[in-house]
Amino acid sequence: MTIELVEPALREPIPPALVDDPGGTRFPARVPTAAWSATTAGRDEVTARLSRPPFVLDGAASQKHRSRGLGLLLDWLSDQPGDSWQQRWMSGGVDAAAADWRQVPADWLRRHDHFNPGRHAALCAAVAVAIAADLVRPSLAWLVAAGTRSLVAVHDMMEARDPDGFARLRQLCDSDPLVSARGRDHTLHRAALIIAAKGGTLGEITIGDVLELLDTEARIHRQPRTHGADFYRMLRRIGVFGPSAPHRLGELRSIGQRTPEELIDRYQLACRPVRDLLVEYLKERQPGMDYSSMRKLAACLGNMFWKNLERHHPGIDTLCLPAGVAEAWKQRLRTMSKTIDTADEKHTVTVERVSYRQCLTPVRAFYLDLAQWAVEDPARWARWVAPCPVSDEEINQRKMARHRKARMDARTRQRLPVLPELVRSVAERRSATQGLLRAAQQTRPGQNFTAAGQTLTRASVTRTTGGRIWADDPATGKRRDLTTEEDLAFWAWAVVEVLRATGIRVEELLEISHHSMVQYRLPTTGELVPLLQIAPSKTDAERLLVISPELTDVLSAIIGRVRGNAAAIPLIPAYDRRECVWQAPTPWLFQRRFGGEQRRMSDGAVRNILSTALAHTGLTDREGRPLRFTPHDFRRIFITDTIMSGLPPHIAQIIAGHRDINVTLGYKAVYPDEAVQAHLAFLARRRALRPSEEYRVPTDDEWAEFLGHFERRKVSIGTCGRAFETPCIHEHACVRCGLLWPDPSQRGRLHEIRENLIARIAEAEHKGWLGEVEGLRVSLAGAEDKLAQIDQRTATTTELGIPSLPTKS
Repeated sequence: MTIELVEPALREPIPPALVDDPGGTRFPARVPTAAWSATTAGRDEVTARLSRPPFVLDGAASQKHRSRGLGLLLDWLSDQPGDSWQQRWMSGGVDAAAADWRQVPADWLRRHDHFNPGRHAALCAAVAVAIAADLVRPSLAWLVAAGTRSLVAVHDMMEARDPDGFARLRQLCDSDPLVSARGRDHTLHRAALIIAAKGGTLGEITIGDVLELLDTEARIHRQPRTHGADFYRMLRRIGVFGPSAPHRLGELRSIGQRTPEELIDRYQLACRPVRDLLVEYLKERQPGMDYSSMRKLAACLGNMFWKNLERHHPGIDTLCLPAGVAEAWKQRLRTMSKTIDTADEKHTVTVERVSYRQCLTPVRAFYLDLAQWAVEDPARWARWVAPCPVSDEEINQRKMARHRKARMDARTRQRLPVLPELVRSVAERRSATQGLLRAAQQTRPGQNFTAAGQTLTRASVTRTTGGRIWADDPATGKRRDLTTEEDLAFWAWAVVEVLRATGIRVEELLEISHHSMVQYRLPTTGELVPLLQIAPSKTDAERLLVISPELTDVLSAIIGRVRGNAAAIPLIPAYDRRECVWQAPTPWLFQRRFGGEQRRMSDGAVRNILSTALAHTGLTDREGRPLRFTPHDFRRIFITDTIMSGLPPHIAQIIAGHRDINVTLGYKAVYPDEAVQAHLAFLARRRALRPSEEYRVPTDDEWAEFLGHFERRKVSIGTCGRAFETPCIHEHACVRCGLLWPDPSQRGRLHEIRENLIARIAEAEHKGWLGEVEGLRVSLAGAEDKLAQIDQRTATTTELGIPSLPTKS
């Protein structure tokens, strides 16, 4: 049976850790002490202590095996240099061997001719007893890399170190509905690891110890391990960290707002004076910018501009760039590398950078700001003034804006007609997944159930799954997580309905809370109007939207789902990824359970949910590829639909939250409705003035004659452009006809006709045939006109040169 986790890509990522200091400065880990009473005790004292409870096993044979192993362990450690058991442990090379540590005592046994599998197994098993007894304290890296839970048995640590603390921690995990049995086991084991490495009890564990352990796990296993958030949350709830500790692990991992120095130093610029200049420039701009804009400006100037120059021109130390250097930099900036995934492999291609001019604009602003500030403060800025390598025309975005407008209009026109299909699909999938989950809940494990046209088998799961329900699909042979399927289907429906009904931005969607719904009483009628308050986002201005009855149903369903059986929506903090700050606990509507805690969704999770919903619709674009919707597509569709439905553009501007009405009109996809309607009205009026018999259905003979006319339009030197059923006024003297479209391939033949006509005119003049001369000259003029037409169509560009001004005499 193949077990398939449904939608693994939709797992909410935790906020990224600091690159250079993942919480270490704010929350330092405890430094292991060099000596303590247990590790400095003599061998007889250690032997006596390990022969008493809680280190004595119930079975006599098991205890004999343990005693034998403890004797070998003490013999091995006694053979190592050092004054304490900890020093002998470290000097023996076991800690450095990490996952291969068992080979170290095996080599010692072989050197003393004592090796056999039984002795080696007994010695290795005794290591766990020595750790539980605090005889030695291995490093966290060794404990994580050793790879076996038996080395740090939670039961032994509970009995030997802190039985009351571990009992309280276990009880707290069991009473928390968000912590699964697997999360409880991870929490207890991690606490045991920290005590084994640092000593002490649960109450002495610090936040730094937790961060150090999680970072060690991520480094050794090359990815973060699961249930880390549960571990931190349970220790905080038990009172280990104190009341002032952050509520969530994510608050410790968040980057926070970096200083201008930190933003620039990420790129490790070689030229110190230019690095200092960029830092001072950011500080000067910082008061008038939000953090997201300042971070983008630092990336543009520090990485795309100066770091790019240093990479290709080592030793550069001046802003006065030679023309060749500046041109080469701009050429490199025009393209970028893009990784394309294919069925076989990933390969990198070079594509044109769409935002090329937007990358040049901050550089030009940087040079012009220095020139302007040098006038006001020459001592600080004058020495950096240099000619700007970016001209005003190079940052002109009028043409690019028109191209972008055309692309976005085409995208909107392609998605607007299929929006009803998407709405229907997400609603049907929500209903189907609800039916499957409800039927599975009423079915015993191992039995079949049928719902939504599907027959599945309720899976028998041996381990706890945190309340999730699994089912086996006989058609595909895969195991499906029905709880996750239903959850994702609900949120796909909620996201689509709210976005299409409001046209709000994705960041505004995620900031909707229970407090966002307010009421307004009309002063004229006293009617209560429900309003949705949109928090300030891009334009730093709030706005109020009228909640339609359909949107009211959607918001009610979201509130009921998030609240569950509780009396109110959970208050949770949220991380603003743009401003890199934590927002206060708020009853967010778009929050889900991730692991063992409630988190607000991120914009990446919303995009993944939309992609998954579209995959189930089967919609494709013109090239046959799966159709993609982004959250902003709903905003363009909303604005286009409202204006096309008759809403005045200035009202649509207020609803959309735009400062400039031209921005709103730019979102509206261009449908030439006025031109189409005027043209259709013109055709209707013209039909009304013409005889009705002209609009009868043509006979087969008439239709064949009509088609044959176009088949007979080809003549020897081109194509005839006469209208249907019109006579030839030139009596097929085609060279005279203005409706002839000459074929460039017949130029040679036309040249022969022209030479023949000249010869015939000379002969007619010689013979005195004046009437024939006049007709031949008309034909000659027609032939020369056709030759001129061909020359004009095939003409190449002529270099006219640059006009010069006349010199003064």
